[in-house]
Amino acid sequence: MAVFSGPINRVSGAAMNLDERSRVGIYVRVSTTDQSCDLQKRELAQFVRARGWNRFTLYEDHGSSGKTVNRPSLKRLLVDARQRKLDVICCWKLDRLFRSLKDLITVLQEFQELGISFISLRDQVDLSTSAGRLMMQVVGAFGEFEASLISERVKAGLANARAKGKILGRPKIRNDLEIIRLRTQGMSYRSIAANQKTSLGSVQRVLEDK
Repeated sequence: MAVFSGPINRVSGAAMNLDERSRVGIYVRVSTTDQSCDLQKRELAQFVRARGWNRFTLYEDHGSSGKTVNRPSLKRLLVDARQRKLDVICCWKLDRLFRSLKDLITVLQEFQELGISFISLRDQVDLSTSAGRLMMQVVGAFGEFEASLISERVKAGLANARAKGKILGRPKIRNDLEIIRLRTQGMSYRSIAANQKTSLGSVQRVLEDK
């Protein structure tokens, strides 16, 4: 993690409540250790300087795929965001930072609640502008719609299964009578649990309730 500063080339824009004092977090990532983040860092540094932001911190992950949750620099970025140490977060492309559409919506909603603007340079997503915030609302609406459809399908499937007399939930594999029988033969709780392939707590509950 490093902090950069440089000459400021001002560009007029629609950034709201952002100026040269704004604290910017730049996140870059490559999937393998032999790849370089230089292109991402160069373009993002040029962009933030052009916006007049001369206080920015770099968060860099190497050898981390988009699906993995073990990204140390991303974790530090999110911690700093939640501690309100950042005003803007920039990445090169959306897939550098987010793992899925759900992840994108969830994290961007959190940024919005924290008052943090978000920018994805190559995707031309800029939530520091009114147009960008409108786009995010549309994306969020589609995410809620998708979640609602999934929920409805699950409920309909469960109702249909019940109507056909199917028993839902995990099957009960514990044989309470066998547990009691083995105990009357003097077998220990742990031995019974191993014999019945169940937990020690389950054995204790059966024998306490008998």
